Amino acid sequence: MSLVSIGSVLIEKDVLKAFFSCDLNECRGACCVEGELGAPLSPAEAEQLQELPGELLRMLPQKGLRYLQKHGPVEVYQGVQYTRTVETEECVFTCIRDGITFCAIEIAFREGILQFDKPISCRLFPIRVRKKFGLDYLVYEQHPMCRAARKAGRECKVQLIDYLSSALELRYGCEWVADLKSYVDASSFQ
Repeated sequence: MSLVSIGSVLIEKDVLKAFFSCDLNECRGACCVEGELGAPLSPAEAEQLQELPGELLRMLPQKGLRYLQKHGPVEVYQGVQYTRTVETEECVFTCIRDGITFCAIEIAFREGILQFDKPISCRLFPIRVRKKFGLDYLVYEQHPMCRAARKAGRECKVQLIDYLSSALELRYGCEWVADLKSYVDASSFQ
């Protein structure tokens, strides 16, 4: 594994070489369901989730709503805050529409019910932000549930960094993303 540094962010080269385009009709929103922990949260995001409007709560299935009311929206594991999961499965903020799992936070934001969108870690998925030498370190998690997204990305020639450019801009800024894309364009990753 080799790393690239753009500004003060370290990046695995797999992030720069990957193609990706989410296909909800194939995966059915599995990223909101699979795994033992929910979405990693910043302290500000965890705070935002403490008081949720009734309109958002009404979007949740009864099982998730009961779990949320009993245990709260946030859990802590090894000092990191995450969205709570229902019995270590789906995120408590999932809702199902037409057989596809969606994020109720994202829906509520788009409908103007919430002033904040789903966690940045969700918007960056399948990139995960870790720490290395005290710096953000971007890694590409290649889950089996995203097999169709990798195939669609290759077929449509959509690079992962382009697919996630708006989330990357939100996290690191437009100038940083422009530097990242310039680096990739000048390299032999394509």
